[in-house]
Amino acid sequence: MIAIVDDDEAVRVATRHLVQALGFETQAFASAEDLLKASPANEWSCVISDVNMPGLSGIELQRRLAAEGRSVPFVFITAFPDQAVQDRALKAGAAGFLTKPFASCDLIECLERALRGNDAPNQH
Repeated sequence: MIAIVDDDEAVRVATRHLVQALGFETQAFASAEDLLKASPANEWSCVISDVNMPGLSGIELQRRLAAEGRSVPFVFITAFPDQAVQDRALKAGAAGFLTKPFASCDLIECLERALRGNDAPNQH
């Protein structure tokens, strides 16, 4: 199960369709808060999250889940790249950090890396 968190409905739907086309089950959420209210994180193999959202950011979501002892690999996507934010996300263990618009193959590569749990993170 792959969780997709993005306040932009078009991006959320497109990402969900891509991940489902790869054969994964997905759950999509319009906010980090919606994900936190949903089923336990241990049901997710990976979280694909926007960085900048109203309320909790994707980075804060990653931090909160980690603080609760719920280790879930993250792939971040953003329309507003910021090197300091990217560095923090990757240092915290993100499997990838992609700038919108991103190529489907880049997201697939990050997702595969997240599910394997190794290799160097993808940064585009």
